[in-house]
Amino acid sequence: MATTSTIQSDIRSALHATNIVISNPSLIFSRATSSSARWSFSPRPLISSHYRISTPESFRVRAFSTESTEPVVKVPDKPPICTADELHYVSVSNSDWRLALWRYHPSPQAPPRNHPLLLLSGVGTNAVGYDLSPGSSFARYMSGQGFETWILEVRGAGLSIQGSNPKDVHQSAHEVSEEMEAVAKSVTNGTLSVDQQPSNVPSPSLDSRVSFVEEDSHLAGIVSVWDESKLVTKLTEIFMRLSERLSGFLSESELKIMFAELVDQISKLLVDSQLSERMNEIRGKLLSLLEARQNSAIAGQFRDLSQGLVNVIEEGQKSVSPQLFDLQERLSSIIEDFQKQLDLIVKYDWDFDNYLEEDIPAAMEYIRAQTKPKDGKLLAIGHSMGGILLYAMLSRCGWDGRDSGFAAIVTLASSLDYTPSNSRLKLLLPLADPAQALNVPVVPLGAMLSAAYPLSTRPPYVLSWLNDLISAQDMMHPELLEKLVLNNFCTIPAKLLLQLTTAFQKSGLCDRSGKFFYKDHLHKSNVPVLAIAGDQDLICPPEAVEETVRLIPEHLASYKVFGEPGGPHYAHYDLVGGRKAVEQVYPCIIEFLSRCDLT
Repeated sequence: MATTSTIQSDIRSALHATNIVISNPSLIFSRATSSSARWSFSPRPLISSHYRISTPESFRVRAFSTESTEPVVKVPDKPPICTADELHYVSVSNSDWRLALWRYHPSPQAPPRNHPLLLLSGVGTNAVGYDLSPGSSFARYMSGQGFETWILEVRGAGLSIQGSNPKDVHQSAHEVSEEMEAVAKSVTNGTLSVDQQPSNVPSPSLDSRVSFVEEDSHLAGIVSVWDESKLVTKLTEIFMRLSERLSGFLSESELKIMFAELVDQISKLLVDSQLSERMNEIRGKLLSLLEARQNSAIAGQFRDLSQGLVNVIEEGQKSVSPQLFDLQERLSSIIEDFQKQLDLIVKYDWDFDNYLEEDIPAAMEYIRAQTKPKDGKLLAIGHSMGGILLYAMLSRCGWDGRDSGFAAIVTLASSLDYTPSNSRLKLLLPLADPAQALNVPVVPLGAMLSAAYPLSTRPPYVLSWLNDLISAQDMMHPELLEKLVLNNFCTIPAKLLLQLTTAFQKSGLCDRSGKFFYKDHLHKSNVPVLAIAGDQDLICPPEAVEETVRLIPEHLASYKVFGEPGGPHYAHYDLVGGRKAVEQVYPCIIEFLSRCDLT
């Protein structure tokens, strides 16, 4: 068995081969050690549920689609990556995100259903996992059973994009689709490079050496003159952003961490004690302004202190012996790297509660408007984080006495509390430290898996253990597994991961305030739940699933673990794409939903 250090070395080698740099692969992957197959069945009725959902008090919905009956705006055609019957877009309040909704019409030969069905995917995944191929499509199976089926792609996932008008959305959706297909094709041909990654996915490397100050090409090797105004402007922008634009993302302690990180890097350029004292003085004044959290009226003060910081560096250029002729370039590099880090944090500025309170309610309201169920309710299935969102919505609505808007839910490999299990998601725990999370503002999971995939499926199979995290042996056709790995995963904000890591703490998953624990109020729900687990799921083991099921009123909860001692076995994604799922898992879900599909 390979050691952890060996595994991490393998990952680095895989990423290096594709020109992708990750500073700490252990944040993303941990070795999937084999575990004995276990099968268990709860004495409760047979039912299952999965992933995440939520509802806010109020929101504003605007949408346009490929086949909308509303007199809104229509997108002329679907991008190739979307294999649904229609592609709709819905906007959410207080955001420029347009969420993609894949729509599948019910089969006319199937029995009529009373409620539409919403499918929610896991963290950092998109709609592809529910529709891998015509012959292995969970979404198509459900629509074939008469359910009008919708898959929601939350912000940052799949074809959901940022845009202000239908033309921009249409163009961006096609661009994202083309890039996803290009990446998959490049990996298959063994030619993936950073330049071929989707443009909306940041490069994992923050190790830039671009300077803000241009050097005179005729004076090679000689330091150019300081461009003080440009440096002052850039430093001022950074400090202003720390105090204003990031205030909603960062707590006061996290602001201090980021600020200290930047100033410490600059301080390392200076070794003169007198200059260090002046640096400390400026550090103290800047910290006071950051803690004040005031508006742009303090811009002048930031500018003055930024100029003082530049002056200190300039004096260091003169006083340090031997002279640091590359000091200017090194300072510029530090500022450039820090600016990129801030840009990523601002761009990927959402967490679990944003999905719960904004994305899912907007999608539910739009689906209700399109389908008009008599009782105004939906059925929902959530996989992984999708099921967690559904649990969280039931908890939140139970706490404040609101109707969740669901007739029934099914969760697949989902839990609000992972502490009873040996989940491989524990690898997220390092990101519970704000300092670590701010050093890794996003996790480009899609790019990393695409880079590692060739080494997991081809000789010498140095990363073959990664496949066990996704699918059990022989449970998924190789071509479908390849499509799942190359087209289903996206970039994950550190802010989202920070909140999800609370599921490994004593009281389970909590909201962003740290005061509302979702498992504490799940018993107040009145919605039937079917919870399904896979016997060899290394990400959400059966123990974790059952821990949450115990919190649901017994007459409403059903729990099923799929997998036999002698096989077949079910890993995390086999519940929706495994070769035996259509025979074993899907009928169980249909039976449950049919019993709950009443007006």
